[in-house]
Amino acid sequence: MTPRESTQQRERLYLSPRACLSERSQGRQRSEEECQVRTCFQRDIDRIVYSKAFRRLKHKTQVFLAPEGDHYRTRMVHTLEVNRIARTIARGLNLNEDLTEAIALGHDLGHTPFGHAGERALNEIMPGGFAHYQQSVRVVDRLEKNGEGLNLTWEVRNGILCHTKGTPAATLEGQVVRLADHIAYINHDIQDALRGGIIYPMDIPLECSNVLGFGLGERINTLVLDAIHASWEQDTIRQSPEVGEAMQTLKTFMFDNVYTNPLAKGEERKAQDMLVRLFEYYRSNADELPPDFQDIRVQEGVDRAVCDYIAGMTDPFAIEQFSKLFIPNAWTVK
Repeated sequence: MTPRESTQQRERLYLSPRACLSERSQGRQRSEEECQVRTCFQRDIDRIVYSKAFRRLKHKTQVFLAPEGDHYRTRMVHTLEVNRIARTIARGLNLNEDLTEAIALGHDLGHTPFGHAGERALNEIMPGGFAHYQQSVRVVDRLEKNGEGLNLTWEVRNGILCHTKGTPAATLEGQVVRLADHIAYINHDIQDALRGGIIYPMDIPLECSNVLGFGLGERINTLVLDAIHASWEQDTIRQSPEVGEAMQTLKTFMFDNVYTNPLAKGEERKAQDMLVRLFEYYRSNADELPPDFQDIRVQEGVDRAVCDYIAGMTDPFAIEQFSKLFIPNAWTVK
């Protein structure tokens, strides 16, 4: 018995009947020989972690654009926190942690520079619109490995595509990531907003704190335990009515006081204008796109190639490219 077969045997013995077993995966777009050591979902984890798109997450905005300080979340930190929350819920429900982790680590690979501000800018200018969850699938299917893609399993790709809204993921593991994403971003955004002086502890609605708790760890613990208890032996991942209502109230509070706050979001218009100007420039000067995107230009059109290029940029790289193209260099006499 190989190490992979031993792992698959343990999955059969110990995971919930509702879990997605690796040996029952619907497979990859291109068939491959099985690894002797890793299951298909474990291989997907490695492919995502070693991808260029994953490394770029450390220089992409989560909520606060270019904050001064080392402790504000980046898109990378958000991804890791989603992963930890999702795996804890999956473990509590005896679901497949490897599948859960692969989806969690890959769910935001297609996010733009400057967070959702960048996403809104590309959605306005890109014909047909733009959504980061669709772009995340495009990253793993088309853009990584010099256009070959990562050839991930169907279950991981489905979980990435369905992690934010619309039709729930086909697996409970994918649904866990969807809930974990909400739990993570609401709570870490509260912590970052408190650190930045955008809100103060007494601003958080008391009715939410009475249900969820008064601190970061307490809130997350309540939400995780509730998800496990409410979803036990259920066919969907859910929350209890009381906790779900408290979380929705907290989300509304964050949208009203943080996500639209001029102090926290005042620079977003500048970032959006910058991406729009970059898009327009490369649309008119497509020969200047990197070689990796020239094939996309020929096969799928210049707009698609430009969108892929800009969506993959980190915040500092977008600023650097904008400066090179639109900001005059200082002239000196030698």
